[in-house]
Amino acid sequence: MAYDLEEQEQLETLKAWWKQYGNAVTWALIVGLFAFAAWAGWNYWQRTQARDAGLLYEQVTKAAEARDADRVKRAATDLESKFGGTAYGPMSALTAAKVLYDAGDLAGAKTQLQWAIDHGGEDYAPLARVRLAGVLLDEKAYDQGLALLKDEPAQYAALFADRRGDLLAAQDKRDEARTAYRHALEKLGASEAGMRQIIQFKLDALGAA
Repeated sequence: MAYDLEEQEQLETLKAWWKQYGNAVTWALIVGLFAFAAWAGWNYWQRTQARDAGLLYEQVTKAAEARDADRVKRAATDLESKFGGTAYGPMSALTAAKVLYDAGDLAGAKTQLQWAIDHGGEDYAPLARVRLAGVLLDEKAYDQGLALLKDEPAQYAALFADRRGDLLAAQDKRDEARTAYRHALEKLGASEAGMRQIIQFKLDALGAA
């Protein structure tokens, strides 16, 4: 009988505890399950997005290999509108810009590069800025090109300085161009011998200070 009384007391204690805290525990469980479901759904959505974006990016690269500028533009625009938040968005824009530039479609190339600047983040936007500055160099829009290169990310310092040198040399600002090329040489890594030779050639072509 003592055991039964003890068990009954425990049951009464449990009932009292549940009456006081039961709703809170239930809501905590619901919130936890909802959070887990949302997390699982988000991961699934991310995987689906990446898969579908990858398929579209494959279309972009195949069109690029075929040098089909119209198909590249369509596929890249489609990818950017649907999956612009993935890494495939700026990758697609950079690929499309190269094909369009080679095809003589400078306006199309500039549109793609500007999209990559706006959406590419720190991984792709700096590269797009350098390439857009190159297009502006062809169009003799030197000041616009230089404006794109003002803020120099450390990992792209050599590329930025080299392009600044090109724009300054085109304006016949030889001293400033020399400074830019020398800065580019200083920022180059030891393994970038090919680019070093090119920049040194451009520096030598400017003649002595």
